[in-house]
Amino acid sequence: MTAGPAVPTAEEHTERSPSGGPRPRLLRDLSLSAVLAGVVAVVVSYSGPLVIVLSAARAGHLDPAQTGSWIWAISIGSGLTCIGLSLLTRMPVVTAWSTPGAALLVTSIGSYAYGEVIGAFVVSGAVIALIGVTGVFGRLMRLVPGAVVSAMLAGILFSFGTGVFTSLEHTPVIAGSVLLAYLLGKRWLPRYAVLLALAAGVLCSAATSKLHIRLDHVGLVQPVFTTPSFSVAALIGIAVPLTLATLASQNAPGVGVLAASGYRPDDRLLVGSTGLVSAVLAPFGSHAVNLAAITAAICTGPEAHRDPRRRYVAGVACGLVYLVVGAFGSTLVAFFAGLPKELVAAVAGVALLGALSGGLTGAVREGKDREAAVISFLTTASGVSLFGIGSAFWGLVFGVAAHLVLNGRFRSLGPRRRPEAGGA
Repeated sequence: MTAGPAVPTAEEHTERSPSGGPRPRLLRDLSLSAVLAGVVAVVVSYSGPLVIVLSAARAGHLDPAQTGSWIWAISIGSGLTCIGLSLLTRMPVVTAWSTPGAALLVTSIGSYAYGEVIGAFVVSGAVIALIGVTGVFGRLMRLVPGAVVSAMLAGILFSFGTGVFTSLEHTPVIAGSVLLAYLLGKRWLPRYAVLLALAAGVLCSAATSKLHIRLDHVGLVQPVFTTPSFSVAALIGIAVPLTLATLASQNAPGVGVLAASGYRPDDRLLVGSTGLVSAVLAPFGSHAVNLAAITAAICTGPEAHRDPRRRYVAGVACGLVYLVVGAFGSTLVAFFAGLPKELVAAVAGVALLGALSGGLTGAVREGKDREAAVISFLTTASGVSLFGIGSAFWGLVFGVAAHLVLNGRFRSLGPRRRPEAGGA
């Protein structure tokens, strides 16, 4: 996966405008479905994983300014990498903050001075960047069979698919309207099916008094710089587990999602650049910026656009929304928090149906890898966490182990066919 897709020439990136000047390819490739996919990805990010970051901030006894700076740093870092990497690679590269990393901080951040915590963040980001640019991460990932990667993707998305129907139990009107609007949209307006689902869900939420959005104060965040300090205890207690959790539970499935969707991600560029951004923004509170998996699947699937070559717009849109949310910090976070969780779950579920279908199809395509893929799928879908590392990583481990037992050798992912229009 170190080799990226064929890079279009400058002429392919632009076309002539009526006035004779070059017209950026981004304007030609812009579509409402791709922009919506990026927006939905951000809504999912702020409606769930951010709560863990806020819990870690409370555990570390951070004041409101430091907490706001933390949110600003991870949002700006995610936004810049989404935009830059998506435009550079012409792939829908979606980044986010490390959710498992934030989870481990809930129990550890209070044991160290905040300057030492920041120092551990700096070291962790630098180590991840080094592992990425040297190609070590990519060499390990290329040992994983493609069917196992697809199965891992399906396992990650499984709970989101079922979330559409579990939401029916608590809010049948909201979840039912989302599902019905999506199906009707797929029948007559497939490119706008998710938009129709979101609109129907919001209207039903308002009609049933389930919207609780309060914007008491609107203002820009003032980033707070904290001088890093370094201690062996913080490096061992925070930097080491944060690095492992980010690489194993975020970057590995993140690369896998892109590969399972038919892209050829350059792991050196993606992992190296996100690690570097993490280190640079660490003094402002960023614990880790990394490749996203679940939210990435929203942007890499056919719902973003039927032409895979135009889905990178979703990554750019995602990044732009990140930047806006980061600039206003807690103001817009309060907006996302006011959306009913059942609405978020239902919209995320229907938005991920295409990616889930593609993952299941890729997992069972080759009979030789089918049982290993099923093991990978079940492990990932189970949500098991061992040694503080999430199920996506263990889905890869157990899937590869099963492949070795059944076939007696590694079977590299190898070069992937470039996506063609109309499929993932």
